[in-house]
Amino acid sequence: MRFRDLNLSEEMLSAIEEMGYTEPSPIQEKAIPVLMEGRDVIGRSNTGTGKTAAFGIPAVERMSRDGRGVEVLILCPTRELAMQACGEIRKFSKHMPWIKPAAVYGGASIEKQITELKRGANIIIGTPGRVMDHIGRKTLRLESLKEVILDEADEMLNMGFREDIEEILKNVPEERQTVLFSATMPPAILAITKKFQKDPVMVKIENKTGTVESIEQYYYDVPAGRKTDALSLLLMFWEPKLSMVFCNTKRMVDELAEELCARGFKAAALHGDMKQAQRTQVMGGFKGGRISILIATDVAARGIDVEGVDMVFNYDLPQDMEYYIHRIGRTGRAGKAGAAHTLISGRKQFYDLRDIMRFTKAEITKGELPSARDISEKRLDRFCAEIKSAAQGEVVSDAQRLLERLEADGISARDA
Repeated sequence: MRFRDLNLSEEMLSAIEEMGYTEPSPIQEKAIPVLMEGRDVIGRSNTGTGKTAAFGIPAVERMSRDGRGVEVLILCPTRELAMQACGEIRKFSKHMPWIKPAAVYGGASIEKQITELKRGANIIIGTPGRVMDHIGRKTLRLESLKEVILDEADEMLNMGFREDIEEILKNVPEERQTVLFSATMPPAILAITKKFQKDPVMVKIENKTGTVESIEQYYYDVPAGRKTDALSLLLMFWEPKLSMVFCNTKRMVDELAEELCARGFKAAALHGDMKQAQRTQVMGGFKGGRISILIATDVAARGIDVEGVDMVFNYDLPQDMEYYIHRIGRTGRAGKAGAAHTLISGRKQFYDLRDIMRFTKAEITKGELPSARDISEKRLDRFCAEIKSAAQGEVVSDAQRLLERLEADGISARDA
């Protein structure tokens, strides 16, 4: 199937073509036609499957050309995801001047957001807390709303946004389209669908194991108190240019970043308690290569898409098996080689890891931690390779003259 088969407008098809897309992903192929009909939808899909386009394209297509007021509200768990989704909506609506998207999220100037809302924004993408703030200030009015989309609903619940979400849904027009996308379907999600959706269509795609299969995966069983030492050895041995380390708590992220920096690594922390300016600075440093190791929680890492991540390290075993796929999918992109290394401690965590292997249908090989001698040998091999590579190129004239002068004094290149 091609996008042209989905009964989309010429303006939309032109935008999609300019973005380089020709064929919809499985979730887009299934969801777009149902959403275009105005049906309520429950979409079960992981990050990286193209779900923003799956709900964003129909949302843009169904907007009124001469309508006034906010017609679509998209709720996201994090600032990064809200910004990313807003960016995608802008691309889809490039040839539709009547579409005016705006992102509203905490950690940024509320005055600037109020100004943007007053200019007639009609698609709002935001985090629940800041959306509630604007509703309370009456700077965001939803009486014209036609559609509500909950993106990564499970993450919003994990972050404690359930009351905000329910309050928002209670205060929007009853005649509306309600769309929910989630990687998992815990009871709390099912309760929201039952309460706020009408005869929803379930759209589900199978887990993509292709990205998992293309990544080399290893685990190391180490005492809990030695995990930082184990991680340091792996980082020194492999020397990845860009790597991501995942921890389960914000506190652990901070402690590990501090410890790795003290050991001489170019590491930085990323989690939800950091101010937006800090997060932007850290991400800029990581994308620019000034920071080579990004240590993050699962929630903070949502929406991050950085090319060239060589390795992923699971300092903590993920609390949800699907998070393992999200984590290691950060590496091995665009056909490049990638590797994932997981640290476990004790028998229980080994059994948990075995469940992850069954779930992902992938082999995670037991690895041996490198010794100081292994690290030294690896560095020597790398240095030799660099010298060989340099020797194959053009010899620098100054170096050539230096060798000739030394040989004239009876000192051979071997002696030098």
